[in-house]
Amino acid sequence: MRSPVYIQVALPLPLRQNFSYLPREGEALPETGCRVSVPFGRQSLVGVVVGHSQESEFDPAKLKPINSVLDSAPLVTGQLWKLANLAARYYFSPLGMVLQQMLPVKLRQGESADAAPVKIWQLTDAGKQCQLDTLKRAFQQQRLLAYLQTKIEIEDVAVSQLEFSRQALKALADKGFITEGERQISFDTNWANNFELGETPQTLNREQAVAVATVNGDGLNYGAYLLEGVTGSGKTEVYLHLMEPVIRAGKSVLVLVPEIGLTPQTIERFARRYPVPTGVLHSGLNDNERLQVWQQAKAGALGIIIGTRSALFTDLPNLGMIIIDEEHDSSFKQQDGFRYHGRDLAVMRANLHNVPIILGSATPSIESLHNISIGKYRRLQLTRRAGVAREVSQEIVDLRLQNLDAGLSAQLLTKMEQHLEAGNQVMLFLNRRGFAPALLCHECGHLHGCSRCDAFYTVHQSSNLVQCHHCGSQKRLPRQCEECGSTQLFTQGVGTEQLEQALAARYPQYPLVRIDRDTTSRKGSLDKLLEKIRRGEARILIGTQMLAKGHHFPDVTLVGLLDVDGALFSADFRASERLAQLYIQVAGRAGRASKPGEVVLQTHQPDHPLLHQLTTLGYGPFAEAALKERQEALLPPAGQMAILRAEASHAHQAQQFLAEANHCFDQLAIQRVGPMPAPMERKAGKYRLHTLLLANDRKRLQQAIELALPKIEALASGKRCRWHLERDPQDLL
Repeated sequence: MRSPVYIQVALPLPLRQNFSYLPREGEALPETGCRVSVPFGRQSLVGVVVGHSQESEFDPAKLKPINSVLDSAPLVTGQLWKLANLAARYYFSPLGMVLQQMLPVKLRQGESADAAPVKIWQLTDAGKQCQLDTLKRAFQQQRLLAYLQTKIEIEDVAVSQLEFSRQALKALADKGFITEGERQISFDTNWANNFELGETPQTLNREQAVAVATVNGDGLNYGAYLLEGVTGSGKTEVYLHLMEPVIRAGKSVLVLVPEIGLTPQTIERFARRYPVPTGVLHSGLNDNERLQVWQQAKAGALGIIIGTRSALFTDLPNLGMIIIDEEHDSSFKQQDGFRYHGRDLAVMRANLHNVPIILGSATPSIESLHNISIGKYRRLQLTRRAGVAREVSQEIVDLRLQNLDAGLSAQLLTKMEQHLEAGNQVMLFLNRRGFAPALLCHECGHLHGCSRCDAFYTVHQSSNLVQCHHCGSQKRLPRQCEECGSTQLFTQGVGTEQLEQALAARYPQYPLVRIDRDTTSRKGSLDKLLEKIRRGEARILIGTQMLAKGHHFPDVTLVGLLDVDGALFSADFRASERLAQLYIQVAGRAGRASKPGEVVLQTHQPDHPLLHQLTTLGYGPFAEAALKERQEALLPPAGQMAILRAEASHAHQAQQFLAEANHCFDQLAIQRVGPMPAPMERKAGKYRLHTLLLANDRKRLQQAIELALPKIEALASGKRCRWHLERDPQDLL
């Protein structure tokens, strides 16, 4: 008698185990890597088959058959399958959650992986013969018809993207000028056959040429290269030169960038040089658009994929190179669910595919510099600005005892007027959105705080709200103090909204732009504001990190940093590194073309050694000193770290769980620090505590956690709180 065969399925659940199911009667077994719909309690879930077995850890009599097989062929295969398993083990994450991250949302929901026909609108014969003048009283109809008389058809999803009116679309259909139809999707996988450059490459300087020759000299096999170039040194041109032999060979290039760096300008730069099929993946796409890019990529129909962190998992059958721009950026770290670091997994993927990976930055992470020191990465340096761009001058302004106008010193205002009168643009960086970071009662001194977090409300005057930027709670701007009833309420501090109002009143002759989360919440709004800056329609640029990183504004000659003092006294050992990177990146926006640039840093701590080191010596000496300090203290990257976090409605519940979890590491060679409250102990109504787990080397940390984790998962106290384990945490706050 044949032994029964069980299907092992990984489900997207926070449980580090697979689940056994029976095959459907009379149907073939689904292959490993295929999706299946399975019953789970009272619901149905979509999981991925991870194997078959003749044994099950569950009672066979209680096993249920799968509902259905969703794929005729595996969706996750080869090197991606290996990557999923390696990542699940390294990050102590359930395989089902890793595999879920690798698939677009539509596939996680069980929809077909095959390309569906595209809904289109086609021009009819009547539409072809229609004279546009007959629609002169219906401008939107006239505009859409003019487009179709040139293009013949338009995809339905492109109607909104191209900002055409749905009402105009319906009106043209009712008049018989257009008709609805479908087009079967076919992918061109032979795009490399007729490849030609779209523009003549720029001539490289000596350092750029050495960088390109070094990577190409290794035969485009695996190698991790840190391209360290000062801001404006031409790193993108190096990327473009390195891509050419890969694309000519018919292979794909995966380019990862931070979310705020993925702008039309970035995409256009690559597309102008390489007119090959290009896919773009970012948070602004809807689920259907993401699925279409995934389908094209899996079919081998894309030469370039540009995307943010999650684009790392795009299935590319002919991957030839990976590029990570701004590799130091914290947005490459996933902060919930499957908590992975995109940079580190990209290096792992490049190794599996035996392709080169280039990590670019003007301010490399201390982790990457450590990998240089131990021989894991090779260093390529660009020490000079490209073209005619010159080094910027830097100045520290002492704010002590000064009268400030909306956070601006007299020295900075004078310099602003000089640069504006010369016809240039001025950029002001303030990493604090809203009107003011606090609301104070002048009578009793009460600061209005969030009832759910250990944080103060931020005042948003334009919307007449106070809002917590940690949990998102908000309410109407109070008219009276909640403690004493006084109406003497005043704002404390300056945010980007207040700065915008003050400068608009002071310099009405100079148009300004503010870029932060509040002004860019609508789809496409950021792109419009950036284009306005590039056209010179804005002279004063105000913004948070969204404005300060990665953009090329040749007319910006003055950059002012209004307030970065808070980062000088953070409890996080990485705070100084982040401040140094931020300062260099923001300062790098000035003087990127032929015009000389100037940077002004305002501070109440003008004698702080970090600020003097950055303004006089630059990032390199700081980074070397920081790496040495961490090596001496055995802090990451010299030492290895994980963090066990717990949160609960009552602090003692999280405290009890972490204390019991600590004992699970008894007799194991690992150092524990905690339990202790998080720097912001209460957030979104929950009390948060954590324990740091430290080891001298990666293997020791891995073994200790793998031994202790089953015991921790079995703790009854773990059911009275939410907890998770995070490897290589980037944020201790």
